[in-house]
Amino acid sequence: MANARKHFDVLVVGGGPAGLAAAVSAAEHGARVGLVDDNPALGGQIWRAGVVGHGPGAARWIQRLEATGIEILCGTRVFDSPTQNSLHAEIESGLLELNYQKLVLATGARERFLPFPGWTIPNVMGAGALQALVKSGFPVSDKRVVVAGTGPLLLAVAAYLREHGAKIELICEQASLASLALFAVSILKLRDKITQGLSLRKELAGVRFVAGSWPVTAEGDGALTAVVVSHGQKLEKIACDFLACGFHLVPNTVLPALLGCRLQNGFVEVDRYQQTSVGGIYCAGEPTGIGGVDLSLIEGQVAGSAAAGHAEASRSLFGERRKLQRFSQALDRAFALRSELRGIALPETIVCRCEDVTYERLKPYTSWRNAKLQSRCGMGPCQGRVCGPATEFLLGWSPDSVRPPVFPVRVENLGAMVRDLVPQDSELLRGPQ
Repeated sequence: MANARKHFDVLVVGGGPAGLAAAVSAAEHGARVGLVDDNPALGGQIWRAGVVGHGPGAARWIQRLEATGIEILCGTRVFDSPTQNSLHAEIESGLLELNYQKLVLATGARERFLPFPGWTIPNVMGAGALQALVKSGFPVSDKRVVVAGTGPLLLAVAAYLREHGAKIELICEQASLASLALFAVSILKLRDKITQGLSLRKELAGVRFVAGSWPVTAEGDGALTAVVVSHGQKLEKIACDFLACGFHLVPNTVLPALLGCRLQNGFVEVDRYQQTSVGGIYCAGEPTGIGGVDLSLIEGQVAGSAAAGHAEASRSLFGERRKLQRFSQALDRAFALRSELRGIALPETIVCRCEDVTYERLKPYTSWRNAKLQSRCGMGPCQGRVCGPATEFLLGWSPDSVRPPVFPVRVENLGAMVRDLVPQDSELLRGPQ
């Protein structure tokens, strides 16, 4: 098919809370808005199953969205920016070119995984991934689940799984009790956060929670049967059917980096109106700092209003944003990964699952680039999204470049992209004579 093209005043990439808020705010200021997401439906990870069960706040944003003329493009994966103010995306029927005057990036975050012996065994999976499977209809009733890692997501996932019939055997939090106590004190002024935390603890009444604890080994022949966890100076073996494991979140910054947006400490740098270092490109939500749905919604409103040419309309949100940004900073301090976790991967432990690269093979290298060239680490289908953050923590590496396509793309669409960019009389298109 011929390449499709669309033009927008404001294009929003990402259909989670930040993207929804940005798109709605821009549209309500009169802009022609396109909202792009690679999932089959809007909502992102937090509202994946729609607004049911997410409270009136989510429903209000969906209602506002439906009242606008926003063009929604789900199942659309952006993979390149061939020229200024233009993106290329893959859709089911081929290649889609998206042209815009202003761009809002709300690309969200993903779970951080740390490798340990047995982490590749079936039924060892990301905490958010298991939650997403259950939201899609996967049954966990009467299944024994250990939830491990770090961050508030663990409690939310455990509560959700328990609500759907799972037996939560243990919640392992790598942060110490002292860190958790300091975190609780630091957010005392955030009544909503305190209320949410107390609600989760009530839902998890009777479930064992251990701080300063993490998985050491997962066991099973063909499927998970048990996990060995460390707490204090002790090891404990727990029989289970699933291990839901996640070590906080990692911002999705590949697309902002591809577009030239400046990063600082792993996050996209923005000004008070959420504009990045690149004029006309804004960023909102987790790529600017892991802060949760409330902060994402506020940042999305600020970015959307500014992108539509009404930056001052969102000034009333600045105070609440500052308060929630302090919560984000408190999260980073409380759930920083402890140094002991660097010792849970053994020499034979696979670090890059796509290319079966072990920890031992990676140790001689001094950089991400060198390791990719010599071992193919990070060159599989996930393009380093799993092993990249793991090697950053374990070995101190960081990616030194971002190149398109930023996601795996069908060859036919790469060919269509080339035909768009190369002059029609070029020998490249005529091929061998």
